[in-house]
Amino acid sequence: MKVLTAVRMQPPWAKPQTRLPIHRSQYEWERDYPIELQSKDKNGESEITLEFQLSEQEVEDFVKEIKSYLNGTLPLKIALGPQGTFSIRVSKKGPGASKLTAKSPQIARFVARRLDFEHIPAVRTASAAQRVVAEMVERELATLESDEIYSKAVEAIAALQQPVLDRLSTSVKQTLSQFLPDVTDVKVLLPPEERYRAFRRSCQIVVDDGTATLLEHKGDGVQSLAALGIMRHASETGAIGRNLVVAIEEPESHLHPGAIHELRQVLDDLSKRHQIVLTTHNPLFVDRTQLRRNILVKDRKAKPAQSVAELRDALGVRASDNLRHAEIVLLVEGLDDKMALAALLSHFSSKIRETMDSGTLAIEALEGATNLSYKASLVRQALCLVHSFLDADQAGKQGFERARIQGVISDGEVNWSLCDGMAESEVEDLYDPQLYEEMLQNIYRVSIQIPQFRTSNKWCTRMEATFRRQGKIWDDRVEAEVKSKIAGLVAGSPHTALLAAKRSSFDGLVRTLEARLRELAAGRR
Repeated sequence: MKVLTAVRMQPPWAKPQTRLPIHRSQYEWERDYPIELQSKDKNGESEITLEFQLSEQEVEDFVKEIKSYLNGTLPLKIALGPQGTFSIRVSKKGPGASKLTAKSPQIARFVARRLDFEHIPAVRTASAAQRVVAEMVERELATLESDEIYSKAVEAIAALQQPVLDRLSTSVKQTLSQFLPDVTDVKVLLPPEERYRAFRRSCQIVVDDGTATLLEHKGDGVQSLAALGIMRHASETGAIGRNLVVAIEEPESHLHPGAIHELRQVLDDLSKRHQIVLTTHNPLFVDRTQLRRNILVKDRKAKPAQSVAELRDALGVRASDNLRHAEIVLLVEGLDDKMALAALLSHFSSKIRETMDSGTLAIEALEGATNLSYKASLVRQALCLVHSFLDADQAGKQGFERARIQGVISDGEVNWSLCDGMAESEVEDLYDPQLYEEMLQNIYRVSIQIPQFRTSNKWCTRMEATFRRQGKIWDDRVEAEVKSKIAGLVAGSPHTALLAAKRSSFDGLVRTLEARLRELAAGRR
């Protein structure tokens, strides 16, 4: 069971609505619904309309339990009074609406048995974190109630407890009868459900991060992450068949930047099975694949985001001039790679050329693979999707691994300049040597028609050996000059620049970028 939409209408006495409405998981929306918060005075009540989407199994269960047919969606209107009173009714029109409304209490119980809601506030005190953890542990332990051995153990304990309860009952009866002659019997009872709850109500979590300490004595950030860890476990195990809605206020609170990236991954994992609703001022939590999954709240009204510019304005993000219109940024290692790949991508893909011309796709140079973590973080903070094309050598792999561990890039966001038969390779290995053979001969008096250039080493290693074999110096200055001149030749003749036997990794980059651009276009619809 999933919450599709939530519309709240508030009376004048209510506090202004400043939080996001409950909505479909920001990672898994199947439909788009307009969401608007309104002020409406209706007998001093605040109304909330929740629309639920039921699975096929839940629809079958609904028919069996409620004896009414449902098409898969269930809208409930909840009226909250100023004195804590409330009422629930089915908000449905057409044939059968009156029958469903009459069964509102049973329907409310049907929903309650299948849905759990957990709220993690922005101010996360020790007691609040402990409450969240305790509630989630209680839900997980509830699965034991269907275990035969566990049930028999509880029955045995109940048999031991009963004589004590009987003695208490007799004692209370004797006392009351002295003052109230009409009292004929007293029973002290412990309902079965309370007995079960007594076994799973309290718990302790000890976290050893160098010093084994109770969770309640750890910092706010650790407590928040522990609560989310328990929730992720609940999501993975699907405790007692209930669906979980987790509402988190400002998940970035109390966390250092590295932990924020890790938390994003935790929330991604959790959202694959249950619904996540969060309020945030951090651009790292923005969903860039589907813009309408981001709900902007302003002047007591909420609406799905329509553009990246709108999101940047809401979050106060100031993108650099070259990224102002960008939605996806391709990170490459050097300025020469940027020049060459811009020409190659534009030539071999009309779709990529259009997005580059419009500024939707931008190419940025890292000026060294070691800068990948830093540049990828900046790109994400500018609310852009990130992709990278890296040399498949030790430096490129090390730079990527650092960025991956820090959570700023993933395996799906990188393509490598791989070449068959080569342990290490770089972008220049993809180019046809005939493109630059004459340039090397004319400017440096170096020939590549020697064995040192025809090895399986990466391009820089082969070029250094080729230069040195012919009595030429190969240092950082010469390497930078040669790469720049070759990039210029590639940009001037992209249709002949690639070596047919080694261009497969470039073709893979084109396919990946085109796919990501299609996803962006779909997300804007």
